[in-house]
Parts: sequence; C-alpha cells; structure tokens
Amino acid sequence: MVDTPAVEEPFSPASGRTNPADKRTWFGHPRQLARLFTTEMWERFGYYGMRALLTLYLTKHFLFSDQQATGLYGGFTALVYLTPLVGGFIADHYLGSKRSVKFGAIVMSLGYFILCFGGETARPHATIDGQRYEVQVENFVDRPTSSGEEVRYVVTPGERLKIKGNEDGSVDLLRADNSVAKNLPKGSFDPGADRNGLFVALMLIGLSMVTVGNGFFKPNISTMVGSLYDQGDRRRDAGFTIFYMGINLGSLFSQLLCPFLADAVGWWAGFGLAAVGMMFSWSLIQFDGGRLAGYGERPEHGDPRKDWIVYGAALLAVPVIWFLFTNLMNYQEPEPGSGIVGYVLSLPIMGKLLFGTFLVGVPAILAWSYFRGTRVEFQMMCAAMVLIIFNVVFWTLFEQAGSSLTLFADRNTDLTVAGNWSISAGQTQFFNAFFIVVLAPLFSLLWNGLAKRGLEPSIPVKFALALMGVGAGFLFLVWGSAFAGSDFKVALWWLAGLYLIHSIAELMISPVGLSMITKLSIARIVGMMMGVWFLSISVAQYVAGVVAQVASVETVGGQVTNLQVSLQTYVGVFTTIGWISIVLGAILFLLSWPLKYLMHGVK
Repeated sequence: MVDTPAVEEPFSPASGRTNPADKRTWFGHPRQLARLFTTEMWERFGYYGMRALLTLYLTKHFLFSDQQATGLYGGFTALVYLTPLVGGFIADHYLGSKRSVKFGAIVMSLGYFILCFGGETARPHATIDGQRYEVQVENFVDRPTSSGEEVRYVVTPGERLKIKGNEDGSVDLLRADNSVAKNLPKGSFDPGADRNGLFVALMLIGLSMVTVGNGFFKPNISTMVGSLYDQGDRRRDAGFTIFYMGINLGSLFSQLLCPFLADAVGWWAGFGLAAVGMMFSWSLIQFDGGRLAGYGERPEHGDPRKDWIVYGAALLAVPVIWFLFTNLMNYQEPEPGSGIVGYVLSLPIMGKLLFGTFLVGVPAILAWSYFRGTRVEFQMMCAAMVLIIFNVVFWTLFEQAGSSLTLFADRNTDLTVAGNWSISAGQTQFFNAFFIVVLAPLFSLLWNGLAKRGLEPSIPVKFALALMGVGAGFLFLVWGSAFAGSDFKVALWWLAGLYLIHSIAELMISPVGLSMITKLSIARIVGMMMGVWFLSISVAQYVAGVVAQVASVETVGGQVTNLQVSLQTYVGVFTTIGWISIVLGAILFLLSWPLKYLMHGVK
C-alpha cells in the first residue's frame, strides 16, 4: 500500500526543555513514539476500512457502472496523495503540525460519518430500442457480499422477462419457461439506475472531506515523528520503521472488520467503524496529557488569529473537490478516430491538471538542472526522473487492489476459505497488509545481509524487480483462471498468491523511493522534487482508475449479466498489463547500468 512519509523536520526543543529522547524510552525510542504510532494506526484503520468498501459501495448501493465507480475511485485516491503537499505547506507556515493533525482528523472523521448516510438503494432500469423499462431484482440484499441468488427482470407490459447476458455481448430476455422472448444485439441493452441526488451529493461531500482532512493529517504526523529525534540520531530510521508498521496493523484489522460489519449490519456500520477509528486517532493527540508538548507546535512567525481563516479556506475546498469528482463521473470517452489530441481535450479537469503538471514539471526541472546545476547534479537529476516515471507505472498497476481486483474478487473469485467459512470481497484487501507485516522484517534482514557482503541490488535494479514482480502477480492470477470452475470463479488462493507477489514487489520499491529522491536531488530544490514524487504517485492513482475502467464489465442492478464474459474481460486486461509491466521492468533492468553511472555512487 502506498504510504510514503513526508520529510521530517529536526527537533527544536521548547524553551528550557531537553530532548525527551534522552530520557524515558519506549523500546529504546522516545516514549512519544508510542502515541504517534497508535495515532497513525487508528487513522489508517479508518482510511483503509473505508477504502475496502468504497468500490463495492459505488457499484452495489448506488449502482454506478464499473466505469463511473473505478473512475471516481481513481480520482479520489489521486487527490488523497496530492493534498498532503498543500497540508504540509500550511502546517509549516501557519498552524504547525499538531494543530494540522487534529483538524485533519476531525474533518476525515466527519467525512466517514457522512458516508454512513447512503439513503435507499438506487433503482435499476434499462433502455431498449429507445424505450425505458423498469428492472426488478428478486432476492436482492443491499450489502457488500451478494447472495448469488439474485434474479433480474425487465418489466414489460404484461410480463417480466429474465435478463441473461451472452458470451458475444448480446442479451437475451427470457420468459418464465426460459424461452427467448427477444435477443438484443450487443450495445442495444443500456442499463442504468435512478439515484437520489441528495444522497449522491452527500457521498461525494463525504469523500471530499476525507480528501481535505487527509491533506492536513498525512504529512504532519510524519513530521512530528521526525521531531522526536535530534539531527544525526541513529534511531531515526528505526523509529520510522516502527511508526509505519502502524499503517499496516491498522489497515490489516480494518480491512477485516469494516467489511464484516457492512455485511452483518449494513453499509453504515462499516463506514461508522471507520469514523470511530478516526476519532480515536484524534483523541490521542487532543488529550495527550502534555506528552506531546513542544512537538509540532505553531511556527514562530505563525499568527493564531489566522487559524480560523485557514480552517474556513480548507472547508471551502470541499465544494471544489466535489466539483472535480462530479466532472470525473460525467466523463465521456472521445469519439473513435479523434486521436491523441482529441483524447487529451476530452480528459476530465482532474486528468488535465495532473497530466499537465507532471508533463510540464518534469522537463522544466531537468532544464533548470541543466542550466543551473553542475554536470554531476544534472546527471543525478536525470536518473531520479527516470525512476520517478517507472514509479508511476508500478503504482498504476499495484493500485488495482481497491478497484478492478476488488470487483474481480466479488464476481469471479470463490471466496470460500474452509468448509462453509468464507470472506467477503472487501476483506481480500487485507492480504497485502498481512504479507507486509510478515515479510517486512525478513526483507530488512535480507537487505542488511546482502549489504554486508556487497551484494545488495542497486536502486534501479530494485525498481526493475518490483515492476517485473507486479506483472508476475497478474500473470499468476491469469494462470489460476485456467482452473476456474463451471461457475467461472477462481479459487481464493490464486488471488492471495497475487497479493503475496505484489507485497514482495512493494517491499522492493516503497522503502527506497523517498530516500532515493533526497539523495539524488539538487539540495536547493529537494522540496520541489519531493513534490514531484508525490505528484507521480497521484498521477499513478488516477491512471490506475483509467486502467480499471478498461476492465469494466456490463452490470444490471449491480451485478454482471454474464460471469463468463466477466472472467474473460478481467483475464484479458490482467494479461496485457502483466506482460507490459514485465517488459518495462526488463527495460529498466537493462537501463540500471547507465543509471548507476548517472547516480554517481548513490545507493
């Protein structure tokens, strides 16, 4: 999972105080680390619990098409990784890290709480030959996990006709005796849904508030951890390692519990638990008993009278983000033959902003480095930019977890674990967090052991192996699809195997990314390069949504019309992106030698 720390600031003790790192400790670290560790754990509990439900919520409760749901999901996660750039700036110049964290926690908690109010389930309909018909669903349960017994009918004058999708994309409408009343060619059956505009607006407002709150919380909790240590304190890296274990522990439990509650009680209970977890996170900072005094305080030039102006401006950003989400969901693909220019012009506003900033920013920084830096600095910056571009590819494919892979788990995966016990599609996302918790210590020992022998792979080689690994994970699942049963469902363990391979790939690239940027960047623009790094992750999240849209399957009332077509669609997309990733990884592996030269000894 993508959780990269912000750049931490050195400890600056309050007047008359000494660094508590020299006094009472927690496993050899400042005792404040325990509180910040738990704060981050509960915050990630809320975020990943909500994320485990989001795509299913959009497709099953609001009955959005796959294209709309995965597009919105990609846009949401893109902004989640972009807003910390603004939140970090505000904390540095106005609020300080601690106030920013508390404000972000409150706004995020309110966002999760608002998601609890989804209203009634959307009402499906279908348009056939220009005529709109009601669609009725028997045995429907508005939960993340379908019973498998739902039957969908088109209501025509005098009778109900059962909907049956065919392998060639056509749709049969069947009478009660299963005879074909009408065969509809591919494209002539247009499913849709009537949604309550108020509850759709509330859902988008909730996501917008989570986005804004995350921008304040995410970068500044990391800054507070960094402030626990003096410059040069060797415990700093180990402290961050412990701190970021909280991310995976929080996500591990929430991705099991939130989907469970959503299935057992209702969607509101799953989102409500996420909100409770977020409030726990807030309370640990708000009621710290003075333990965090002197850490993350307001900058010396900060004016307390401007706090409410900052808070108000942050809340005014909510309708702006709501507008971006709405624009994203109304996106229409360009006409065939419109070319690259037509495609770019048709992009949603968010796509234009992200791609435009990235495509202009990267060459602009390189040009600046060429004219203002030394030859060595320019070469190191070139190496950094190449790795940033490949980083976009990795996270684009890795982040299918919350979108296309979750829908694949729901539709084409046998979720049985043992006997009659099974898990839900949302809970399958916990595999990644589980494997990270188990494997991270082993990888740490592996890299240390190889480093002592002078055999540790270079940063470009690690990036290349990560790219080939994420591709291999998709191809592993494609292999498993060959053993799908007559119900066109793949055994759960094939999906778990994909997450195992992807987790190994993540451990090769995620821990070294930010460190690589700080080492290769020209010192006087390192902050800008950090911004480019986070922008690259944001772009990757957006493109991940686009890739998931390619894997879209036609649904009626939240369910696919033909599971065989669904399996074939996913297998086709996963095969393509799997091989693309492996080929790009191989190219980067070949480039690792010239890149190593351009890096001038940076490891």
